[in-house]
Amino acid sequence: MAVLVFILFIFLIIYGILISFYHRAWNRLPLFVPAETGGEDKVFVSVIIAVRNEASHIRPLIGSLGQQQYPRDLFEVIIVDDHSEDDTWRLLQEASDNEMHLVVLKNNGQSKKKAIEAGIHSARGTLIVATDADCRFSPLWIRTIVSFYLLNDARFIAAPVAMTGARNLAGVFQTLDFLCLQGITAAAVHKRFHMMSNGANLAYEKKAFLEVNGFEGIDKIPTGDDMLLMHKIYSRYPDKVFYLKSQDAIVTTDPEKTWRAFFEQRIRWASKAVYYQDKRIFYVLLLVYLLNAGLGVMAIACIWNASWLFLLILLLLAKTIIEYPFVHSIAAFFQQQRLMKFFAVLQPLHILYIIISGWLGKFGSYTWKNRKLK
Repeated sequence: MAVLVFILFIFLIIYGILISFYHRAWNRLPLFVPAETGGEDKVFVSVIIAVRNEASHIRPLIGSLGQQQYPRDLFEVIIVDDHSEDDTWRLLQEASDNEMHLVVLKNNGQSKKKAIEAGIHSARGTLIVATDADCRFSPLWIRTIVSFYLLNDARFIAAPVAMTGARNLAGVFQTLDFLCLQGITAAAVHKRFHMMSNGANLAYEKKAFLEVNGFEGIDKIPTGDDMLLMHKIYSRYPDKVFYLKSQDAIVTTDPEKTWRAFFEQRIRWASKAVYYQDKRIFYVLLLVYLLNAGLGVMAIACIWNASWLFLLILLLLAKTIIEYPFVHSIAAFFQQQRLMKFFAVLQPLHILYIIISGWLGKFGSYTWKNRKLK
């Protein structure tokens, strides 16, 4: 056990350096303030959304998009139905917005990537903006992304996503975990340390998508329409990939309603780790997993030898102290500081979640939208 404690101590030091790096990078990433470039009203945007079994979200989705403060003749919304088994397709056919150009398509493939690809091939836009059906948007969402795109001559933009409406323990837990992921995403992209993004809010040039042959080479992987595509574009344009830090660009979504749905989602996310071409993110994930797995082993050992409990508490306290300032600064940006009172007490649950989701992401299977994958 002494060897394990020593190893965990070393891991904590490395982890502390890593989190400190992310924290500084997050704080130094400036808030984006749109400036008039003269071209904001000349970029045609195609918002593309792949949907599957999203009947409950179709009307709110279209309503939120209909509030965009961007010229109506300069953006279209393309919603592609990916073999839904509920009323999604019927609702899409009935959907209309008198002021917004809405296109609904049927996906002929059997995956989200094929659905997105179908949307892109039909898109008229210079800039593709991708999101999900269960999302809501600031009225300045598209305008902010376009302004950032023009000012930075960007090829790929990762933008912020926030979970809102946490009403129970599962919701609070997911929201805090997601805050940390968003901070790491922003910091890593800003420093070109490794590439991360979330498919609920990203943008890329249609030209860049076609130049890297879209999802070719990653099309058989059941996830990764965000990060794996991002890495392909980053490999071609390493100086043209950015994170947009702006509250007007935040996309909001709700936490998963149940623990089961939450774990299915996170296992799906974890499953793509083995496909990352950028090994830096793989090593970061490995460090995080080994640290948490080691703490889990130590917790089990305390059952047989209670004298180790004090050391375990010290290690947990050290981990909490390392993470808290970073997560708090992210929570402040997303105006969710009230949730930080739960941060310390949820540490043991977070460790258990990392161990389970990481293991099943590699060796298990998961269900997504009623599809059994892996």
